[in-house]
Amino acid sequence: MSHKSLFSRALAAAPGRLHFAAHSHHLWPDVSFEAQQQAWLDANAHADQKWDLVFGEVIPEAQAHVAAELGLPTTDGLVFSSNTHDFLLRIFSAFERRPVRILATDGEFHSFRRQAQRWEEAGLAVVTHVPLAPFDTFPDRFVQAAQAGGHDWILVSQVFFRTGGLFDRIEALAALARPEGPWITLDGYHGFMAVPTDLSAVADRVFYVAGGYKYAMAGEGACFLHAPEGFGPRPAVTGWFAEFGDLEGPPGGVRYRRDGGRFWGATFDCSALYRFNAVRRMLQDQGLTTADTAEHARRLATRFQAAVTDGQAGALSQAEILNPVEGEGPRARFLALRHPEAPAWRARLLAAGVVSDVRDDVIRFGFGLYQDQEDVDRLIAACRTL
Repeated sequence: MSHKSLFSRALAAAPGRLHFAAHSHHLWPDVSFEAQQQAWLDANAHADQKWDLVFGEVIPEAQAHVAAELGLPTTDGLVFSSNTHDFLLRIFSAFERRPVRILATDGEFHSFRRQAQRWEEAGLAVVTHVPLAPFDTFPDRFVQAAQAGGHDWILVSQVFFRTGGLFDRIEALAALARPEGPWITLDGYHGFMAVPTDLSAVADRVFYVAGGYKYAMAGEGACFLHAPEGFGPRPAVTGWFAEFGDLEGPPGGVRYRRDGGRFWGATFDCSALYRFNAVRRMLQDQGLTTADTAEHARRLATRFQAAVTDGQAGALSQAEILNPVEGEGPRARFLALRHPEAPAWRARLLAAGVVSDVRDDVIRFGFGLYQDQEDVDRLIAACRTL
């Protein structure tokens, strides 16, 4: 079944383009255009009272959508920001001791990689990186490193942005979490609305960060943090939005909300939340769940993978598929192919109107609702010319 009609504006904006970077910059559905207009209308109709509407209706709706998607028992732990980097800074600032002893991997996204390196340069952190390769042993190796102790903060991706590998041992990490440390943070940016995710069993012990730029189809700015109660009660990096609600703190000192609102920042562009809410309503109206979308993407990825492995996709048959479609379990919504020529392949495809993306020697092809099997066949034909 084709869902292209939901994306008529985005597809019409570049009619000849084949966009297979849904994992990188997902195209926006039509409803997001109307939502963006509504944000403008509300801002000007309500003017000074706009934030009453935003905190009274827009944010609670967005919190409810996120909680439903992740199986969170309440919305109390959820706050929003323009990017996940904001939340990394606030969580880090909540540690009382320095240097912060961090356990991570060598495959985390650049927002953490660069910041962690700078914290180390400044003497604010000591970071231990567990190598992703070989990935078949990675989950066990990472859990063993975490269980060995000696860390204040343990951070790992749900789905790794470069290779598409999926970490499925979060409950083992959650068992280690304590308010006094270690704290566990799961980077869910490539998992949220890409693979069905149920955090109900670990929501009281795990931080989770993600956003709307990719599979939530809402564009930039709709990022969120779920913060478990009692972990990091007084972040040193704090915005004025954290001053409102049920506050606690030392007499005469800075007081914080008891719930996840202690991690609020300050004024931000809330139009992204309008878009996010509209997309979630669209999916509900269409009867589309994350599992449905993931299955659609799996079928397209399987078709493309078969062409690659059968030699029908030109030079791509020489590449190593890092995350092949195997079995029926959860998986990334993209295929990652490693080869020294990956950057050149990406450039040649882009010149032919085919959008993919590349990370070092890995070219990635992402799949989503705005593609169908005919698009995959056109992609295969384009790759055949490489």
